[in-house]
Amino acid sequence: MVLIFISALLAWWYIPAVHAFIDRSVSAFLALDPHEIERFIHSYGRLAAVVSFLLMILQAIAAPLPAFVITFANASLFGALWGGLLSWGSAMVGAALCFYIARVMGREVVEKLTGKTVLRSVDEFFERYGKHTILVCRLLPFVPFDPVSYAAGLTSIRFRQFMFATGLGQLPATVVYSWVGSLLTGGTFWLVSGLFILFALTIVIVAAKAFYQERQKRKS
Repeated sequence: MVLIFISALLAWWYIPAVHAFIDRSVSAFLALDPHEIERFIHSYGRLAAVVSFLLMILQAIAAPLPAFVITFANASLFGALWGGLLSWGSAMVGAALCFYIARVMGREVVEKLTGKTVLRSVDEFFERYGKHTILVCRLLPFVPFDPVSYAAGLTSIRFRQFMFATGLGQLPATVVYSWVGSLLTGGTFWLVSGLFILFALTIVIVAAKAFYQERQKRKS
């Protein structure tokens, strides 16, 4: 995993085509428009799925970039099922990459990739929820996905446990985003997406509260 990361950095630095691809990808991300990402992915024709996969890896390494726009674009391009599977699978690979970068390269590198403030806030989740942190954070829409992966790599959690919790925790959001993305466009798209996120957030807060109360009982 780390060798892939280093190879990607070298390719970005020395190969003009790779440099141009990453620059175009970042520009599309910064628009925060799923339709812009969709047009970008679609422009690669038969390689569209591969490009989407690489975009998810890119956003995993560059933590501030949003992943949900890729999920929406995948659903629109490939349908709810195949688009959802592509989004879920590529996100899993991205999470694994972040985990191993942190485990091999240490906290100093992670802080440069995520920022000290973000990493500290994720550390607080690990202190509060312990072994349940990964699942809880994956279910919470407002918790950034990739810093959690980096932070997990700095702990003693096993890779298998990390991947299981990540796969299970990100599944509900992937299903919802993919379904909505395959059906709606325009203003209605954003309205329904917002309602789904609000609904999911309400459920997750209740679950997180239950975890917290259980943890407090064990301390007392």
